[in-house]
Amino acid sequence: MPPKKIRVLIVDDSALFRGVVAKGISADPNIVVVATAIDPYDAKDKIIETAPDVMICDVVMPKMDGIEFIRRLLPQYPLRVVVVSSVSEAVLDAINAGAVDFVLKPDMNSGRSASVFIAELIEKIKIAGNAHIPRPKPARPQGPARADLKTSTPSTKRIIAIGASTGGTEALFNILSAMPPDIPGVVVVQHIPPVFSRMFAERLDKALPLRVSEAQNGDFVERGRVLIAPGDKHMTVKKLGDKLRVEVNAGEKVSGHCPSVDVLFNSVAQACGADAVGVILTGMGSDGAKGLLSMRSKGARTIGQDEASSVVYGMPKVAFDIGAVDKQVPLENIPQAIISALS
Repeated sequence: MPPKKIRVLIVDDSALFRGVVAKGISADPNIVVVATAIDPYDAKDKIIETAPDVMICDVVMPKMDGIEFIRRLLPQYPLRVVVVSSVSEAVLDAINAGAVDFVLKPDMNSGRSASVFIAELIEKIKIAGNAHIPRPKPARPQGPARADLKTSTPSTKRIIAIGASTGGTEALFNILSAMPPDIPGVVVVQHIPPVFSRMFAERLDKALPLRVSEAQNGDFVERGRVLIAPGDKHMTVKKLGDKLRVEVNAGEKVSGHCPSVDVLFNSVAQACGADAVGVILTGMGSDGAKGLLSMRSKGARTIGQDEASSVVYGMPKVAFDIGAVDKQVPLENIPQAIISALS
């Protein structure tokens, strides 16, 4: 029996763009465009008429912007949204509002062709088509988040390594916002394009009681500090005397990605052994599973996100299946699981 086709609604105020996207993604035999819409009001009618699985949505649109549309839409008509937009922090707002993922619009100045854009969009549509229906999200509080686990964390563990992909930006916010300010140093690989990794780090730095930054070559891993891998470079951890330092370098994709969670986790296994905690979160594919197994084999404590709370139960599933995960828990319980692993 052939797989069920993913039903797609395209929402964009440009007729040319709607046509290009519709033609491009329809070339994939597993995708069918059931409707197009010129603005959110038109889109709402089309959702009722056609019951799409995935909606492709611009951010800047007439009558209502895409972010507000997603916030209002998902409580009434839960469906998966892939945002298409130019480089802007608005993309992160859309993810926070409930979008599953995003794709950058083609930019003639960057040399990124329409064919590359369509290929990425098809991949994200397929990921979204298999993702859990998102739950409506409450607005985030302004200013530094209040951590639920404010107790100090005396620990022999020196580092927390986290890997994530689709759905990971929100999962990371939820975890880090519940961490005590003196938590051991955190290193993160989130599959995210360059520029957005810096925006994401800056946003977390403003919202959290931790120091968060995009990692640079030579940064030290320190208590209360979170280092996020640049969107186009691998990040590794090296031991330097009694300190831990990160290196960021361009390289070929590993496990399908640059930065790669496997690259980070393998380096943590070698540099830190049992003095580490590894966490693998929501995401498609298998990146990080083998690296987490290496960490566990060296004595590190390892945690995986469970299926019910994952947007896409891919990376944590593979890690769990190969025996890389000590403890599998829902997203809301991961902060406490990390604290327990540190003791």
